[in-house]
Amino acid sequence: MSRWRFIVRQLTSGLWFRSLIFSAIGVIAALMAAWLSPLIPSELGGRIGADAVDNILGILASSMLAVTTFSLNIMLGAYSSATTNATPRATRLLMADPTSQNVLSTFVGVFLYSIVGIIALSTGTYGEQGRVILFGATIAVIVVTVFTLLRWIDYLSRIGRVGDTAQRVEKVALDVVETYARDPFRGCRNRLDFPAGGNRRKLRCRTIGYIQHVDFAGLQGLAERHDCRIALLSDVGTFCDPSRPVLEIAGDGELPEDAAFLQALTIGDQRSFDQDPRFAVAVLAEIGARALSAAINDIGTAIDIIGRSLRVMAAAAQPAEASEIRHDRVYAARIQADDLFDDMFTSLGRDGAGEIEVMVRLMKALASLHDLGGPDFRAASRRHALELLERSNSTLQMDSEKRALRQVYDSRFA
Repeated sequence: MSRWRFIVRQLTSGLWFRSLIFSAIGVIAALMAAWLSPLIPSELGGRIGADAVDNILGILASSMLAVTTFSLNIMLGAYSSATTNATPRATRLLMADPTSQNVLSTFVGVFLYSIVGIIALSTGTYGEQGRVILFGATIAVIVVTVFTLLRWIDYLSRIGRVGDTAQRVEKVALDVVETYARDPFRGCRNRLDFPAGGNRRKLRCRTIGYIQHVDFAGLQGLAERHDCRIALLSDVGTFCDPSRPVLEIAGDGELPEDAAFLQALTIGDQRSFDQDPRFAVAVLAEIGARALSAAINDIGTAIDIIGRSLRVMAAAAQPAEASEIRHDRVYAARIQADDLFDDMFTSLGRDGAGEIEVMVRLMKALASLHDLGGPDFRAASRRHALELLERSNSTLQMDSEKRALRQVYDSRFA
């Protein structure tokens, strides 16, 4: 994905964009009746009075305004619930949810359709033939509105709950992890193969923030244009500052200015899910850690998160096929298994250390990943399993619980 496509995607994922589109559709639909009025026979136009359509539009306008206001209050409550009970990082997924955006945008569009229709009726814009088209369009709008309301009622019964939020995070995490697992170098060469020698220069970012996106195709184009090679030193999700190198360029001739290369990196205040598997994994772990806090103390949710974590990590454990090198002048590093395991299991192991149910379930999940993954996954899972045993010695009070955890370890890791 290019840098500009990423920026456009970020901008258009907001509620304002869909609301603008649906509002424009509503206004155009209301005005279409005046444009199409010559197509209606004059004798049919007299059968529908202006009062009939005006009353219906008045009801739609008043009800849609109330429903939109009420729905926004519900959505704000859902965001607050997700922030408190799950993790603040998950609220971005709720805010970008297409279902809620489509529903709220539909309500706003119907409201504007009604207002424009009432104004046009009061000024006599439609005429008798135009009122027929407006009446038919209004009936169609009512049908769409009823269907949207029924869908909205079902949606509101689930949004903001911990289970629903965890499911959304798991889905995003699975998508980004599976994409990464299929092509861990993202079409680039392995950074370990970055050639030595030649003129070399390390580039540092000029702003402080997280790398949200890297335009690998853009870097490839720059490397071809200037006959050089580029290594990505700081991957997506890294917190950068002017003291930290993010790129290294090497070539035999004179190297160009830094600005063009740095523009291929999008840096922002927060991490993004798009190219960052570690962030998606960490957000899922945050939900489990929040459930294990003293304020919530929800062991069942923590165990559920461990199951979801296993599905996500199992996707990352699948051996990647030899992927096509699309950017042969760009070099990137793959994510280390130790980093993924630390992001997923460190907080769960620490916060669940006093709960034998959580520790046993976590030990079994680590054992499954030990069997599913390659050498790097086996080493990382064994390390975290040994850390669990070490924590159990200081946190579990009963010797029987310590023996039970040790038994699981011996049966799966021996």
